[in-house]
Amino acid sequence: MSYSKQDLIGYLKKLNIDPKGTLLVHSSMKSIGEVEGGADTVLDALMEYMKEGLLVLPTHTWAYINKENPRFYLEDSPSCVGILPELFRKRPGVVRAKHPTHSVAAIGKEAESFIADYEKCDTPCSKESPWGKLLEREATIMLLGVDLTRNTFIHGVEEWADIPGRLTDEPEPLVVVLKDGTEIDVPSRRHCGLRWSLHFWKVDKFFQERHVMKMGHFGDAEVRCCEAKPMTELLFQMLAINPDLFSDNEPLDQTLYLHREG
Repeated sequence: MSYSKQDLIGYLKKLNIDPKGTLLVHSSMKSIGEVEGGADTVLDALMEYMKEGLLVLPTHTWAYINKENPRFYLEDSPSCVGILPELFRKRPGVVRAKHPTHSVAAIGKEAESFIADYEKCDTPCSKESPWGKLLEREATIMLLGVDLTRNTFIHGVEEWADIPGRLTDEPEPLVVVLKDGTEIDVPSRRHCGLRWSLHFWKVDKFFQERHVMKMGHFGDAEVRCCEAKPMTELLFQMLAINPDLFSDNEPLDQTLYLHREG
């Protein structure tokens, strides 16, 4: 089956995503299946559905921006997280945040203020960054064909909960280069140690049972829709009980958290 733009908009409606709200999308294009017009049609569907709200895609560059290669070119540095973000950031009207490793791109309601001042943050996911603003805006985080291990927002929750061992002590001397060549020094601490996000899968079933995440489909892709505010509240409770929640890859012992909540 080949999906049209209207087919894809229909899936967004079935997911009951607020078209006037804030939606961040992590994505795998190939998971969707055959789409008439390819990736551009997927973006057309998302942008049309969210035309009265705010649409956000991650345009990360952490895979290659570092102290050895410190310059992030706002206009030209490609995203390392897939074709949809890479095409999205180049679209007319889309604005990209000035952060060397964890930038996002946005279009729609209050997009400029949403991305503003990210270059003043010295960590990837501070409360003042767009990741913190997702919480303020009670955003939906849509994992389109990817699982919780791609949910950057959880890095933010761990950062806000001050979980030890997640960030380097010292910042790297990174630089944002604007279109006119202006350079902005952005010293930035980095995620360090293990790839903690590989352990985020542990809470998948628990999130569903606690109704902070719902499942659905978008074309052939399995979709997880996480609600930022209740997800954060639940994770803060869980991390207060066990700060090492995501420090290993062992399955979640739900009884620990259910007992304490009761």
